[in-house]
Amino acid sequence: MVRASFLGPRLLFTTLTNFNLLHCPLGRNPRMLTILHYKTPIFQLKSSLSIGVFFDFSFPLCPDSKIALMRLTIVIVVLMMSTSVYSQSKKELIAEVNALKAEIAELKTPKVADTTDMHKKASYGLGVIIASNLKMQGGDSLDGETINIALKDTYLGKPLVMDKDKSAMVVQDYMQKAMEQKALKAEAESKAFLEANKAKEGVKVTASGLQYQVLSSGNGKVPAATDRVTVNYVGKLVDGTEFDSSYARNEPATFTVNQVIPGWTEALQLMKEGDKWMLFIPSNLAYGEQGAGGQIPPNATLIFEVELLKVNE
Repeated sequence: MVRASFLGPRLLFTTLTNFNLLHCPLGRNPRMLTILHYKTPIFQLKSSLSIGVFFDFSFPLCPDSKIALMRLTIVIVVLMMSTSVYSQSKKELIAEVNALKAEIAELKTPKVADTTDMHKKASYGLGVIIASNLKMQGGDSLDGETINIALKDTYLGKPLVMDKDKSAMVVQDYMQKAMEQKALKAEAESKAFLEANKAKEGVKVTASGLQYQVLSSGNGKVPAATDRVTVNYVGKLVDGTEFDSSYARNEPATFTVNQVIPGWTEALQLMKEGDKWMLFIPSNLAYGEQGAGGQIPPNATLIFEVELLKVNE
């Protein structure tokens, strides 16, 4: 009898095959001879799936039978061939699994842009500019993959899902709604921030709603609205995003007090030379519903660290 079993964690297939290897003459008692018990795993995957083949050859054998030995030889040859086939299948499967693993690893690895020549650098730079502008205008929910497909289709002259006119209408409608949503979100965040901030220790609030905190005090002159002043400053949004800095430019800024946003004009006329303040400027004292420069969204509260270096009369 030949028994071949294929084992897995959930499945078991067993094939039983009877081999009548020898008919002994009547009156002769054959004896059972187990010629081979063979067990080998074909392959094993990481999922703990183990598939193996098991052979157990037992049959009646008359000691004086040459035919039995011939048939035994045939069975062993077949067994060896089968083992070779299974071994080959195992190697092929392992190779396929390794190739699949390599493909998955490649897909998971972030691609780095090739900027080795002028054209590729310009291409990457254009992508940065487009994405930055879209994000600042409220288009941060756009799907990058779809944008990439549209760029390729248009650039390569392929049939377009939407023509240029239809695309312009869709984009204009989307961007308008996105800007409105972004403005409403910024307004709510600004109100919440100012409400919480005014309760902090050392924060003072003027009649206009301007909030400020004295970091260090000087003893110099107080500027008038028409005076020119020199200052160092850092400007941030309430989420900590820095949008401007004289420190980053390594150059203080000089301007007339009444030629900047209302929050600055008010604060500077309360400061003395040498003062260093934190300013928390509501949007109505900054850039209001319009925002500024793509970096400051509509209805944004602005935070400035300002150092009044000099009053230039």
